[in-house]
This record gives sequence, C-alpha cells and structure tokens, in this order.
Amino acid sequence: MTKHFITIILFTFVPTWLLAQTDTYNQITPDGNITRGQRNDNKKGEKENKEIPKGIKVWTVDARFGDMQRAPLDTLSHMFMNSIFTTGVRGEYNTTGNLGAPRINRVFIDIPLYKQFIFTQPYDFFIKSVDQFHFTNTLSPFTNLTYNTCGDRTDGEDHFTAKFGVNAGKKIGVGFNFDYIYGRGYYHAQSTAHFNYTMYGSYLGDRYQAHLLLSTNHQKVAENGGITDDQHILHSESFNFQTTEIPTVLDENWNRNDNQHIFLTHRYSFGFNRKVRMTDEEIQARKFAIAAQKDKERREALKAAEDKDNPYESKEPERKFEGRPDDAKIMGMEAIADSITRSKRIAVEGKAQADSILTTEQKEAEDTSWLKNEYVPVTSFIHTLKFDGYDRIYQSYYTPDNYYAHTYYNNGKYAGDSIYDKTRHYSIKNTFAVSLLEGFNKWAKAGLKAFITSDYRHFSLPDSIGSDIKYRTHNLSIGAQISKTQGKTLHYNATAETWITGEDAGQLKIDGTVDLNFPLFGDTVTLAASGFFYRQNPTFYFRHYHSRHFWWDNSLDKIIHTRIQGLFKYQKTRTSLRVAIDEIKNHTYFAQSYNINEENDRTNNTVQVRQSGDAITLFTASLSQDVTLGPLNWESVVTWQKSAKSEVIPVPDLNIYTNLFLRFKIAKVLSCDLGADMFYFTKYYAPDYSPAIGQFTVQENNSRVEIGNRPIIDVYANFHLKHTRFFIMMSHVNANVGVKNYFLTPHYPLNGSVIRFGVSWNFFN
Repeated sequence: MTKHFITIILFTFVPTWLLAQTDTYNQITPDGNITRGQRNDNKKGEKENKEIPKGIKVWTVDARFGDMQRAPLDTLSHMFMNSIFTTGVRGEYNTTGNLGAPRINRVFIDIPLYKQFIFTQPYDFFIKSVDQFHFTNTLSPFTNLTYNTCGDRTDGEDHFTAKFGVNAGKKIGVGFNFDYIYGRGYYHAQSTAHFNYTMYGSYLGDRYQAHLLLSTNHQKVAENGGITDDQHILHSESFNFQTTEIPTVLDENWNRNDNQHIFLTHRYSFGFNRKVRMTDEEIQARKFAIAAQKDKERREALKAAEDKDNPYESKEPERKFEGRPDDAKIMGMEAIADSITRSKRIAVEGKAQADSILTTEQKEAEDTSWLKNEYVPVTSFIHTLKFDGYDRIYQSYYTPDNYYAHTYYNNGKYAGDSIYDKTRHYSIKNTFAVSLLEGFNKWAKAGLKAFITSDYRHFSLPDSIGSDIKYRTHNLSIGAQISKTQGKTLHYNATAETWITGEDAGQLKIDGTVDLNFPLFGDTVTLAASGFFYRQNPTFYFRHYHSRHFWWDNSLDKIIHTRIQGLFKYQKTRTSLRVAIDEIKNHTYFAQSYNINEENDRTNNTVQVRQSGDAITLFTASLSQDVTLGPLNWESVVTWQKSAKSEVIPVPDLNIYTNLFLRFKIAKVLSCDLGADMFYFTKYYAPDYSPAIGQFTVQENNSRVEIGNRPIIDVYANFHLKHTRFFIMMSHVNANVGVKNYFLTPHYPLNGSVIRFGVSWNFFN
C-alpha cells in the first residue's frame, strides 16, 4: 500500500504543481456564473492574492452513441460514510463479507443483466461500466484524494482513490483515476486486492467531438468457502475463538481476474451557424472583459495626457468629451469602466444585476450586441469502438477430500495436485451510426438515429486432453432510436435492435423510457415510465464452461424477458414511488448443491446450469420518503417484492433502509451530520456462492439455509469543511445484541462491530 500511495502522490501533485505555476483560469461561481481569470504576470518579489478558480463540469457518455449526459460532481458529504461499503450505500447488496468481495443486489429490478464475461460482474463495486464513468472539464487542475480505513495490519481494510483532471484550452480535457482496495479480512482466507488505473480524454469541438477511455483492472480474491459451522457466529459465546480462528471450508484458493479496456467514441457533425442571444453567464463575462479593456485604455490615455499635455487631458472626472462621433460611446464605456473599477470586489450575479450598473440609454444601445455565433449540428456521423480483454484463473493449492462430485481431467499442462482453471475472452465491437439531431429547427421535435454494430467475440476453454478449445463468433446487428431530450415537460427515448447474422441471429431488444414533468402546488411532479422486451441467448458461459470439476456444453432456448416500470416523484414532499412488473420465460441461472456431514465437511459439491421453461412473474414496489423537521432528518426506502417462483428467483419480501440524523454547523463553518442508519430484510433462501466459478447460485442443498430478519445498525458522524469531507463511524454497532444471525450469504458472516474512518479532499490548483 505504501509503495502505491507514494507513486500516486507523485503522479498527482507534480503535474498539478507545475500547472499551478503558470496561469490562472476563468472561474465558475457556486451559482453557475463565470468570472474571468488573469495571467500571472507578477514580477519577482511582488505578491498578489488571487483566488484559485474552482469550476468543473462532469458528464457521462452513452456506450453506444457517445451522447453526453450531465452528471453531479461527487462532492456532497451526505451519505459519504456509506459510499465505502461493498454492501451498497443503502445496504441493498448481499456479499461474502469483506471489502471488495463479490456481491449481488437483493432488489431484483436493480440486478444488471448478464454480460458475455460473467466473472467480473460480482465486482461492480470496483469495476465501473463505460456509461458510469465521469469525464471532466475544468477551469483549473482538479485533484481528489479519498481514503478510508478500519482495523489493523492483520485484519483491516484500506481503500484509496485518486482522481486528476485538467484542461488544455476549452475543448480538450484529460485526466486519470487510480483505485486501490486491500481488504485483509476479519475471517480466515478472505483477503481481497483490487487495482485499477484509468486514463481518459475528451475533445469537444463544434463539428468534431471525441471521448477516449483506457483502463486496466486486476482483482485477486482469496476464497474460503464460508465458515464450516454457523454456530461459531450464532452462539459465539460457546466458543473462545477470534474471528480469524474460526475454521473455514477452503484454504489457499484464489480467484484472479485481469482485464483491459479501450473505449473510443467520436462523431463529426454537419450543420449551420446562427445568431443567438448569449446566456447570462456569457453576457456577464463579456461585460467584465469590455470593462477591463476600456479601463486599461482610459488609464493609458490619462497617463499619456499627463506626460504629453494631451489636449484631451482633464483633471475633472465629470468632463464630457466633444468633437468625435464615437465620444458618447467612449463615455458610456468609461462609465462602465469606472463602475467596475470602483466595485471590483462586488460579485455581479446574473444579467439583471450586471445590467444595473448601466444607464437606460446604454442598455438600449447595447441590447442588440449581446448575440453570438452558434453552430447548430443537423446530422452527425458516429463511430464507437469498444475493446475488452479478460483473463480469469481459479487456482487452488488445497482442496478437502471428496469436496467435488466430479473430476473431468487431470492431465496435460493442467495436471497436478492443484487446480488451475483458466479461461480467456476478448471482444471487439464497432458501432456506426447516423444521427439527425433534435432541435435544429422548430419542426425537429425529436432526434433520430440508425446504427449497425459488428461484434467479434473470442473465447478459450481447456479441453480434457490438456489443450485449449477456441470459440469464435461474429454477430451483426442493426437498429434505430428516436428520442426527445430537450425541454422541461416531456422527454422520451425508444431503441430497437435485432441481430441478423452470427449465433445471436434472431435476437431482439426493445427499450423505451418516457417522463412527464408538470407543476403542482408550487413544485414539480414527475411521472415516468420505462420498459423493455428482450429475446436473447443466454451468455456464453451458461452455454459452455470447462474446468477440472465443473463442465457443461448446453443447448439453451432464448430468454424472453419483459419489464414495465413506473415512477412517481413529487419534489415538494420528497416522495418517490417505483412500481415494476417482470415476466421471464426460460430464466437461466446457476444452481449449487453439496452435502454437509456430521463433522461439517462439504462433499459432492456441484454447480449446474438450470433453465426454467415456465413464465415467472415478479412484482416490485419501492417507496422512498424523506422528512425534515428543523435539524432532524429522516430518510427511508421500503421495497416490497414477490416472486411467483421463489425457488428459481429468490428475493426477500421486504427490504428496508432508514437513516435518522441531526444536521447542524459547528462554528458556522463545519457542517455535521450526526446519526444512525439501519438496513433490514425479511428471511429468505438467499443465493449461495460458488468459489470455483465466482458466481452466486440458487441453493439446491437438501438442507437449505435462510438468512435475514436481523437489522444491521451503524452510528456515524459525517463532516464537511470547505473542500474536505470526513467521517468517523462504528459499523454494525449491534453485532453482539440479540440473535447473531448476521449472514448476507449462507455461511459467510458479516464483520462484527468495527470503527471506521474516511476522508476525501478536493484540490483546485
């Protein structure tokens, strides 16, 4: 950790310090206005206090078309303390216990669909998809350092991230992210070590735009198979064990994932130029620039008059100039300059206040000048390239006798006492699209896109004779999209895609969203609906997987999945209601079974792929309500689910998160949230976990295990001071209270009571 920490500090602060030695930049004020920066022309020995600009814009891009979507900058202190948990901000994930461990969402509609390479999906706490990545545009170099920790060198957890962004002019933004997780684990053979490095860049011109992502990830997870006897947790008072001394099923077993990604999306747009009125921020910036220039010219002219006895010289500030047709205009600008000079330290917010410094005649004279040239794109040609490369290894130096039910090979280059299951996958996907953009005239109420996608996939798996089998496939799909994103009242998006060649020929995906926003009793009501219809093949590793102890080559039917979801949101009462109905035919999943003997040994372990031919219906309703009474705040989310076939799709009937806290300030500068939160879910046969394939599975044991019906409570103090967020917390404060059934995955207990600390610091320099 120390070596990596020093390296990142050097990479972060050296370029930041070098850039800080040159120019200052424009500044975006907290309400979105722009002030102009100045070049640092101070001579040696001169001192001048200048405020460092802190403007930064953040956005995400669509993984298919590269469309930009504004995103909030992660600078809020609220809920910062829960951002460290693998269990999620609101405790909605089941995990195997440790920081960075595999996880799965308990709310079915929030579980992402399986991708082609399934082995990295349980690590979505660490690996972010393209459409979740934040690109930046900054007015000055921006750095964020975040660190949280608990425990010690034996059993503690550490998570460090560093983010850096800088601009080269207005159009080019570049940066890097670094993410490092090291969870030693409070239980035996449970450690995790994750490493990510990502570089990014963007170019935002009028006609040409591009976004580039380059990232590499490494995950190493020790697998202990869970504890041998749950009684060590349920009745820990009967045993005199530390958590690291509790016997586990496996030892010296690891899952390793290495993956690299390249993402490039760029477009060229054809359009026309037109005159449009400047925004309030642009008008303000221009007025400052004009005022500063005229102030400089006036001072130079007065100085020249003093030196040369210029006939225009006057010792009376109120003297009017005569004799030139532009004199009135000059005097108007001098009035502006005088006003600006006398009130340089007064913040001018918005056009209304900026105009207040001008006379009526001056405003009338200049109103027609506040126009700018705007390039209006009409048609865009889009290309998106996505390369993903993966290596996955399951390695074991020790396996208990009779642990696995089957052994399929033990020869060739994979021979020996240890397990070395390896698979590789890479894909190259190219999408070409033509887009007719929304809003280029009053008749263009929606945007239209047509696209074609080429997807080449390569997989390798071991054969029983010790060599590798290669699987190659090329799929071609076509599709179209219609969308409306502009305006405040109505937005919609509908996308359809079908596959015409390759093993996915005949697949169909239709997605749609619509939202309506209207005022009610002084605030805005949002009614939104979304849905999809998918008919698609189960992904590759459901159809083919080869390893020493698990083996299948399946012929599976296409999965038919339909979802309809509605959302009601009223900002005034801070109420949100989400309702969804899913129907799935040919639902495909993993099922695991094993025996547990009297000595608590596991035997005859096997994992199989199941496909349910019945149409399974699942209903979800989720209510979110926030309440504030003075300094007291109470936030709650209650989710109810009902699966028509719980032995195939197990979900808890009720999932609750609640957060009660006091919000106040200390010494008028230090913001503080002091409170406690809790998550809870009803008992159900939660998914088990298979270390050998690194996936969550449905329980098919003779004696299935229920988990749940026990709250997990944290107490915390969360602080925010200028650019710094920090917290101190005791997580799972009720670990030793009541029945100690604190399992989120069968036989994988949570950590007990732990004191945690975290800090996040933003630098603008």
